[in-house]
Amino acid sequence: MSDVLADWKPDLLGVDGKVLPVVTAPAGVLSGVGAEVDPQDPEVVQLAADLVATMRVSPGCVGLAAPQVGVGVQVFAVDVTQHPKTATSHGTFVLCNARVVEASRWRLGREGCMSVPDLTGDVKRAGRVVVEAVLPGTGEAVLLTTDAFEARALQHEIDHCAGKLFLDRVAGAHAVYQRKVYL
Repeated sequence: MSDVLADWKPDLLGVDGKVLPVVTAPAGVLSGVGAEVDPQDPEVVQLAADLVATMRVSPGCVGLAAPQVGVGVQVFAVDVTQHPKTATSHGTFVLCNARVVEASRWRLGREGCMSVPDLTGDVKRAGRVVVEAVLPGTGEAVLLTTDAFEARALQHEIDHCAGKLFLDRVAGAHAVYQRKVYL
């Protein structure tokens, strides 16, 4: 099923994305569990295109979930291709109703978030994951195996869709830092 993702490009959505405003904590949409979506619903397809468009104009952004643009559903975009910590990359993609089905190689790493613009934090996440999801537009199933930074980005976005921020995963106040530079 990963071959399906290798052939997927945002252009396949067939609609132009709009840049949406990003909401910040403590907006209520960030703490609610996102609803599962019909990946073939035209509104979901438009949202997928909007997430890619918004992610692309946001410096340093490697992922963006629907709750971050004020929509409480399980859709997110990821693209870690330009990040220096990337080992494995599947390019730009959008997933719906994603869930981690396997996780291993747990490691601590620093995270930041556009919805928490002033802070970063150390979060323990799996360094290797298998994620099951569906693609917007076609509804094709995806079973994505990845590692390192892309695995971290996927877990971060899946957390957003479950109403969690990275601050919910830090070990305590000692693991939260004031952001020094915001890209």
